[in-house]
Amino acid sequence: MEEIKSSCSSSSSSVVKDEEEEMKKGSEELIATLPVENRGDGLPLYLFKGCWCPSFAFRGLIAADLHFQAQDSDIILASLTKSGTTWLKALIFSIVNRKKCALKDSPVLTTQPHDLMPFIEFDLYRHGNLPENLHQLPQPRLFSTHSHYSLLAHSIRHSCCRIVYVCRKPLDNLVSTWHFLKPLDENHQDMDVIVAYWKTDFGPFWDNVLGYWNASLENPDKVLFMKYEDLKVDIVFELKRLAKFLGFPFSVEEEKEGLMEEVSKLCSFEKLKNVEVNQIGKRVGTGAPVNAFFRNGKVGDYVNHITPAMVENLKKLTEEKFAGSGLVYNYSSSN
Repeated sequence: MEEIKSSCSSSSSSVVKDEEEEMKKGSEELIATLPVENRGDGLPLYLFKGCWCPSFAFRGLIAADLHFQAQDSDIILASLTKSGTTWLKALIFSIVNRKKCALKDSPVLTTQPHDLMPFIEFDLYRHGNLPENLHQLPQPRLFSTHSHYSLLAHSIRHSCCRIVYVCRKPLDNLVSTWHFLKPLDENHQDMDVIVAYWKTDFGPFWDNVLGYWNASLENPDKVLFMKYEDLKVDIVFELKRLAKFLGFPFSVEEEKEGLMEEVSKLCSFEKLKNVEVNQIGKRVGTGAPVNAFFRNGKVGDYVNHITPAMVENLKKLTEEKFAGSGLVYNYSSSN
């Protein structure tokens, strides 16, 4: 019996390997036909379905589109980098699993949020590899992506799985991205290079945001659009809205017991930043120090890093890009 199991396992692995090789070959042939530009730091960007895709993620996106089978119970967190992704991963995981273990024993305290909710294109299908046994993960399965809505795996867009999108004010997002990338590459010291990066990766920025914004208007039961700033202003209200959308609403008893406040404290910037697992080591795949995901989390910090002229130019550009969409950012206050 063990020999039969071993033989079946070997055969299955061989099939997966053959599929990977065939898919990678197809990806290379597709890449050769796409418009390509330099991001500004030497990294190639490929224009695919109207979206600029960084080379390190493109093969993963293609592999996921062909092979990822979404389940209706899946929860997908979508965002652009430095938009509150790490925070939302901790919050979503805690909401969904709050009845499985006490908050004081939560995996959030011992596991990086990015490992609790892995990226589809970076972690699961990186370089076009095909992960096995995804169907065996406990439900609901939790995944994340930086992908544009139009580039989501076909099965994600055409299933009943839930998508949460979190966005951040463009100028704060830009500055946070700059701080995150500076230590990783000397090419990222120049703000102009970061602006070029910001305008292209999985975007442009405005197209990525609008893709999910429009999807949330068209299908609010499938896509929940959240703003980082709203979470900072009223975390309890936003947690209640998030939990209801995910299908794990807080009960009246839980509300009375202050469970939403407890979840918010568990996943707060200060708490997560000071947990040992988020202080030591580097993120697998990116080489980024894990503590780089926790800088200051403030709203309005852009005024300390961007020239007034650049601020006005980017504000005007954002207004033009979002005109008529109903999506508005108010810069008259710090929130």
